[in-house]
Amino acid sequence: MNDPRLRKWAQLITQYSAPVHPGHEVVIRGTPLAIPLILELYRAVLEQGGFPHLRVEPGELQEILFRYAPDEILDSVPDLMRMEMERLDVIISIRSENNTRALSNVAPDKEIRLQRARQPMMEEFFQRAAVGEAFWCLTQFPTPAYAQDAEMGLLEYREFLLQSCFLNEADPVARWRQLRDRQQLLADHLNQAREIRLKGPGTDLRLGIAGRKWINDHGKENLPGGEVFSGPVEDQVEGQIRFDFPAVYQGREVRGLQLWFEQGRVVRAQAEHNQGFFEEMIDTDEGARYVGEIAFGTNYNVQRFMRNTLFDEKIGGTVHLALGRSYPETGGQNMSAIHWDIVCDLRRDGEVYVDGELFQKDGRFRLLEDGIV
Repeated sequence: MNDPRLRKWAQLITQYSAPVHPGHEVVIRGTPLAIPLILELYRAVLEQGGFPHLRVEPGELQEILFRYAPDEILDSVPDLMRMEMERLDVIISIRSENNTRALSNVAPDKEIRLQRARQPMMEEFFQRAAVGEAFWCLTQFPTPAYAQDAEMGLLEYREFLLQSCFLNEADPVARWRQLRDRQQLLADHLNQAREIRLKGPGTDLRLGIAGRKWINDHGKENLPGGEVFSGPVEDQVEGQIRFDFPAVYQGREVRGLQLWFEQGRVVRAQAEHNQGFFEEMIDTDEGARYVGEIAFGTNYNVQRFMRNTLFDEKIGGTVHLALGRSYPETGGQNMSAIHWDIVCDLRRDGEVYVDGELFQKDGRFRLLEDGIV
């Protein structure tokens, strides 16, 4: 990919999404497929006065790890990895897989062991990020595998990706700040609320949100951004919800998923495909059956399902829940080794009520004059 927008992309990340300051230790992660962006990021970090460290790893690495690593390796965290996570100032991760189904046949218990072992280390890093001591950004490079999942050609997918990050704009930072201001109207309203009710085909779900903080995601940390999110009160999720989009996790799809909640906990789950895998994952630990996040997608440059959570959770007009870990900055207290975002499409015949008043209908926000962000 030889595109002048690569430099703009790298500058957006290092100056805005995960700002690099002089003296910062910065790790840049990706596969060889992302080398064009990695090189631009390396240059941008140096220009910002940071120390860049590269982690360019073949896409097959995880497959090899799960195939050959004994349990004692999966159950432990290397000292070097732990020390790096404790000291790094910025982590920039570039999803750039050559095979999004590489882990489809890995035994779920192996993935669970690895996630459990690394959970405390990741929680510590997210706590540092929550108080501004560290920064991170997750973005995605266009590869044939992602284009195939989205049922697009590679060139079409590349243009979609760049547009979703506002990289076709003359000033992407100004565009993200404009989105920030619009989204803040939604966040301010939700910060005063006590309850959300989601209604749609197969869905009637109530979530208590009193005292929780709503975060305005405007291209910080996730790129593309475009959501407002919080963590519901852990024992105040009641009712049922149906997800027409597949729930995608570690390259596996759970289709036709319906969940029932009582006192915040998933008490029943039904899926048309891969129900066994879903049940194994929500049995990872006690927190995996609770909702760690509730969010509204607000990026109207993303309008089609991509089988990719980084984009799908941002689809303008959708709602998503995450089972598992809460983000501490929201006030959420749920702890888990997993954080599984699952998107509910309420853009047709869907309504959202906040404290009994209509907040969103068919994907359009009532607070905003044009209904979109």
